[in-house]
Amino acid sequence: MRPLRGLFGSGGRAPFRDPAPTRWAYRYQRLMLTPSFRRAVRVGLPTALLVFIGSYWAAQDKNRAAVTAQYNEFMTDFQHRPEFMVTGVDITGANVSVAAAVSGLVDVEFPISSWSLDLPVLRERVLELSAVEDAVVRIRAGGMLEVAVTEREPVAVWRHVDGLRLIDTEGHMISMIPNRSARSDLPLIAGDGAMDNIEEAMALFAAAEPVFDRVRGLVRMGERRWDLVLDRDQRILLPTEDPISALNRVIALHQAQDMLDRDIVVVDMRNAGRPTVRLSSYAMGGLHRVHASSGAEE
Repeated sequence: MRPLRGLFGSGGRAPFRDPAPTRWAYRYQRLMLTPSFRRAVRVGLPTALLVFIGSYWAAQDKNRAAVTAQYNEFMTDFQHRPEFMVTGVDITGANVSVAAAVSGLVDVEFPISSWSLDLPVLRERVLELSAVEDAVVRIRAGGMLEVAVTEREPVAVWRHVDGLRLIDTEGHMISMIPNRSARSDLPLIAGDGAMDNIEEAMALFAAAEPVFDRVRGLVRMGERRWDLVLDRDQRILLPTEDPISALNRVIALHQAQDMLDRDIVVVDMRNAGRPTVRLSSYAMGGLHRVHASSGAEE
């Protein structure tokens, strides 16, 4: 057996080793007991290293170009899958002329990917048509672009300097018509500011229902008041304030005494306290003859 002296030195004892850690090892162990430092070492440093490497890689123009090209190719292939393709347009709720106008506004070449369609913009284009009150634009199952149109309903014909126009209950112009007979079922209004007071005009037409078969239209005078025009060139001059009540008085007099069946040209109701009538020239001539004969007899 080998003597122990040779292993442990001349004295036969092992060299002394201090079991305590070094100063730096002690400080490191103490820091590792701190949760925030431990997270910084285990998570923060690897993350910072990855960010540095990624930033350096992305700073190269050729690397960015390659990633952009791959992304664009992937998105193009994805967006042009068959389930995303739109093959045509279907316009509902519109007459032939409005449908043709809508079709012209939806200037899209089919087939097209639904990702390439801006539905809100298409809807705004359709709403620019004066005949359209509302529109719903959506992609229907089966790859069809559906445009559901709600048309404005005309309630009157407005005679303006450039022709006849249809207007709705809000005074919006819908379309032009060639002549009055094209929409003889609708009442006629005329004059500057008439379309801005369509609600009052429709109330006056409703009040004139007992003589509506004789009504030819309403004329806005001076953008302040209405004249109700009847056949036989008769006019009812209505006041600025509360014209419906004034018209109801005229209708009541007519129903009681057949006033509008007489030779009267104008019924002036502008002064509520002093309504007046103007006779026709023939009636005035007859009245003068009656007065003349009465004077001669006296």
